[in-house]
Amino acid sequence: MEDAKRNGLDRDSVVATALDLLDEVGLDGLTVRRLATELGVKSPALYWHFRDKQELLDLMSQQLQTVGGGTQPREGEPWPEWIARLAHERRALLLSRRDGARLVSGSSPGPEVARRFDDDLRALSEYGFSPVQAMRAVIAIGHYITGFVLEEQAAQARPRTEKRQKHRSQEQTAPPERLPFLEAAIREGGPPEGPEAFEQGLGMLIDGMRALAREP
Repeated sequence: MEDAKRNGLDRDSVVATALDLLDEVGLDGLTVRRLATELGVKSPALYWHFRDKQELLDLMSQQLQTVGGGTQPREGEPWPEWIARLAHERRALLLSRRDGARLVSGSSPGPEVARRFDDDLRALSEYGFSPVQAMRAVIAIGHYITGFVLEEQAAQARPRTEKRQKHRSQEQTAPPERLPFLEAAIREGGPPEGPEAFEQGLGMLIDGMRALAREP
């Protein structure tokens, strides 16, 4: 603990440094030893701030998700526009850090994230949704965003050389099988991880919420 005090470390600064290190080495390369080296301390000094690596990841996820204030509806904003804005901000947040979706999907939300979730449910209840409708809608959209970003970031992480080698290997063997419907879909709408695909999927979920809102 004295080592941590001498270096002026507190939990927030340790977690902030860990998030910066995540951008550099990714989730698989992030270790407590590597973080200690980055901070100029020995590994045991960090365990005054968290019990183990999983708690560190939980704290990183919580700090990432509580950047800035909560995003509540603006005056007179219809709920579909608010939900779409919330979804875009959530996607941008997860994309702002390397492996952001993996980090968040495997971590405990913590009290501040839970409070913000409750605020979203309250806002939807004021639009006329029941608590259970609001909860299931927000969870469904949250899971959609996290899963979509997981695929986006996985595609970004794949080395280009690996793709080129695979392409050359296929060229040297048999010609690739034609997939006419998939090819037509990509020609028309772009790649499956593209922004147009995200918009359409989000629109489908919001349409499902509209159906809920019409229920007696």
